[in-house]
Amino acid sequence: MKDMKSSKNLAQTRTHRYGMVIDLDRCTGCGACMVACAVENNVPPGDVAADDRTGISWLRVYRMNDSQPLPKTQTAFVPIPCQQCGVKTPCVSVCPQNAVEVDQGSGIVGQIPVRCLGCRYCMAACPYHARSFNWWDPVWPAEMKESLNPDVSTRTRGVVEKCNFCFHRLQAARAKAAAAGAKDEAKGDYIPACVEACPTSAFLFGDLNDPESEVAQAARGEGTFRLLEKLGTDPKVIYRSAKPWVRQMAEGALPRAGKDEHHG
Repeated sequence: MKDMKSSKNLAQTRTHRYGMVIDLDRCTGCGACMVACAVENNVPPGDVAADDRTGISWLRVYRMNDSQPLPKTQTAFVPIPCQQCGVKTPCVSVCPQNAVEVDQGSGIVGQIPVRCLGCRYCMAACPYHARSFNWWDPVWPAEMKESLNPDVSTRTRGVVEKCNFCFHRLQAARAKAAAAGAKDEAKGDYIPACVEACPTSAFLFGDLNDPESEVAQAARGEGTFRLLEKLGTDPKVIYRSAKPWVRQMAEGALPRAGKDEHHG
């Protein structure tokens, strides 16, 4: 009973709203975040028949330019994971299986593959095209099987998957806090793989509900914006750029996959 009561009290203290600020002026389009995401979350190598539409990627880096003639052309790269919508979460509202849920303690929108029936309503509802459908059973070369992350389950054919801010790392941080008798996970114990891998520190991650956190301060800074902000989905992924044309393009529409997409 004591352990159950402690767990309940710990859960009640979790009122985080985890999010990230991505500085597009720092992003070089190297693709390190994509690789780190795939390795950390057991995303299998693409099937030989896969293309931009049918391949699996939890994080895509898009390339866009200002359409000016050479040599005046400017280019920017935009990493797009799940935007972790807040007030309005389109994918949650359309899923008939409750396979998409918002963790109340963190604000993270999670995808639960064992509940998914593959209807892909969530893919149709997502305005950011941040989901992938498993068209094939996952296959890893023998050498790669040894590197699979034991903290992340593999997914089968016929389900949808997406970025969840490396939620298993949050669970590990919570377990560490509980073992130490702490009321909450310590700052710095929870960092997604993409944030950790970025060589230019273009990603900032943390609790947006903490006004003193670096990520919350960056989110309130100049030049910040959200993708397709006019939709009112209140994403917890926030972008930053000092270039007006980058902000204007992001407020309009994303580049079409396969046309301007960059694969690292």
